[in-house]
Amino acid sequence: MIEVISAITLATHDMPRAVRFYVSLGFEIAYGGETASFTSFRAGAGYLNLIAQPAEKQWSWWGRTIFHVSDVDALYEAALAAGHRPSTQPRDAEWGERYFHLTDPDGHELSFAKLLAER
Repeated sequence: MIEVISAITLATHDMPRAVRFYVSLGFEIAYGGETASFTSFRAGAGYLNLIAQPAEKQWSWWGRTIFHVSDVDALYEAALAAGHRPSTQPRDAEWGERYFHLTDPDGHELSFAKLLAER
């Protein structure tokens, strides 16, 4: 039986730029960094990894990674203050989450969400 996702690994063409992006959102580096070919960030009990790929390695839309956060609106404001441009504003979804979407510098779609209180 599958118990939990331990980590997700995303490709990047520019590790320094990608590391700065994730650090600006509050991710804490567990391993690697701007000069590494592999970087791992803590994401709650799991990890978000970045792996450097050569420029000729291309990808298209692959899906979305969803992170639960303590305050969607505060993270949205922090993303704006850091100069990022989320593709959506925070909103309450019919499935019971408040969320917004943000695309990282390599085109990976991220969603930051919080479960809404029961009504």
